[in-house]
Amino acid sequence: MLNVSNKLLPALALVFACLAGSGAFAGQKEREEAAVWARHEGDPVVVPRGTPRAMGLLGFRYENGFGVPQNYIAAADLYRQAAELGDSFAQSRLGLSYDRGHGVPKDLILSYKWLDLAAARAPRRESGFYHRLRDAVAEKMSLPQVAEGQRLALIWAANWAERR
Repeated sequence: MLNVSNKLLPALALVFACLAGSGAFAGQKEREEAAVWARHEGDPVVVPRGTPRAMGLLGFRYENGFGVPQNYIAAADLYRQAAELGDSFAQSRLGLSYDRGHGVPKDLILSYKWLDLAAARAPRRESGFYHRLRDAVAEKMSLPQVAEGQRLALIWAANWAERR
């Protein structure tokens, strides 16, 4: 297992997110109006506007000021909308927002909840990374806090399954 220091983890999270969305928004203005661009395994992929993934990627743009003014509140709002629709990328970014207090009040329990959901719902190639993020947050928490985060994640997952 890879041992990553708490100081290095936020930097790795940003690198991972940048790699996941690198070049994501390059393209012609007209095409950008119709879709959000993403990069998946080196190939450009069009993500239709209004999809949870598009909302998460737009939130990432706001969080980092890529092509738009940096705005943590707008980013967190977009992440929340996409996370509620089940997008694992947005769930992880919302979890990190709660961990840092970017656009939302700092709350380790909610951070754990969203990172736990992201780890459970992510594609196999991403789940290990999300597990490491969740575990890094858990190291800052007491056992009752971790248990509460797990309980909230289970409640959310059960409610989400009922809505589907």
